[in-house]
Amino acid sequence: MTIHLANRVETLTPSTTLAITAKAKELKAQGMDVIGLGAGEPDFNTPSNIIEAAYRSMNEGKTKYTPAGGLPELKQAIVTKLKNDQGLEYAPSEIIVGNGAKHILYTLFQVLLNPKDEVIIPTPYWVSYPEQVKLAEGVPVFVEGKEQQDFKITPEQLEEAITPNTKAFILNSPSNPTGMLYTKDELTALGEICLKHQVLIVSDEIYEKLIYGDNTHTSIAEISQELKEITILINGVSKSHSMTGWRIGYAAGDKKLIAAMTDLASHSTSNPTTTSQFGAIEAYNGPQTAVETMKTAFEERLNIIYPKLISIPGVKCKKPQGAFYLFPNVKEAATLTGYESVDQFVAGLLEEALVAVVPGSGFGSPDNIRLSYATSLENLEEAIKRIHTFVQNKTK
Repeated sequence: MTIHLANRVETLTPSTTLAITAKAKELKAQGMDVIGLGAGEPDFNTPSNIIEAAYRSMNEGKTKYTPAGGLPELKQAIVTKLKNDQGLEYAPSEIIVGNGAKHILYTLFQVLLNPKDEVIIPTPYWVSYPEQVKLAEGVPVFVEGKEQQDFKITPEQLEEAITPNTKAFILNSPSNPTGMLYTKDELTALGEICLKHQVLIVSDEIYEKLIYGDNTHTSIAEISQELKEITILINGVSKSHSMTGWRIGYAAGDKKLIAAMTDLASHSTSNPTTTSQFGAIEAYNGPQTAVETMKTAFEERLNIIYPKLISIPGVKCKKPQGAFYLFPNVKEAATLTGYESVDQFVAGLLEEALVAVVPGSGFGSPDNIRLSYATSLENLEEAIKRIHTFVQNKTK
């Protein structure tokens, strides 16, 4: 018997991040001292009060099914968080909790999109956005966030991309992979275009707690009631509380949309993991000192390694305002070292300098690479030193 896969999976693009990770692991298994800068998760353990709350819930017998859209207590904790942090008023019926923000986004597109519906995705983009749109039989429409514009798109670009088939616009601020942040004025201008054309805004705010310097995070939903009504806000505890493996994310938005997402979840996952939900309740209701400690550490690392990175010949980089990624343009460095593409440069860097980074081609930006500073300062400084030496030795 020949197995024929569904057409929808035939369109999927393999993850460049996973490919690099696999090669790095292979070299490590051979005894090589590989430094990996591909991590998309904090290098801190989950705060102890969260672990203890989850453990306590298990000992209390709270290990059964929960409502498909999440525990009422967790929904209330999210409602309170949104009110306290961003001044946003939501009812529990306007919240769904899922198995991570990625699962929430997947569920959203499944209930939102019909064949040929278009979703506008600024580049550079998080790798899963276009794949999830395609899995829902939608059409990703890419709009270039130019480097000279800090990788952000303009209202004019957004309006030009809108067609009668446009269903949604994805906004990721702070951004993975660039770490750049839209200002309130920029969000207002983009929001006006979405209101004019009645385009749903999917606001991915998963990195909103990791903002550096004098920069501040604004949710587009908090700018006006009109914008709140056309925005579905996506967030979770993965990055803010170092809970990536716990898989808890949520959406806040239109009650009808949330109800449809909950119905789909009831037939696909039953409910988010019960123990993780009790951990997430503590994450939002408990002390936030660990969040601040993590942010301070990331900012310190950034300020130390950024000037060293841009001192490498042929490397140019916008200093990120949030998240924990650097996204330098290394096209010139690739040329200087004799490589025809940045992807080849990345492969050479791994094989010869034993530094694993993620090529920007996977994010829709082939001249760049993504480096995560969610690792020790010692690793970061050694990795930057190796990259510098690699480039210098090949340009002699």
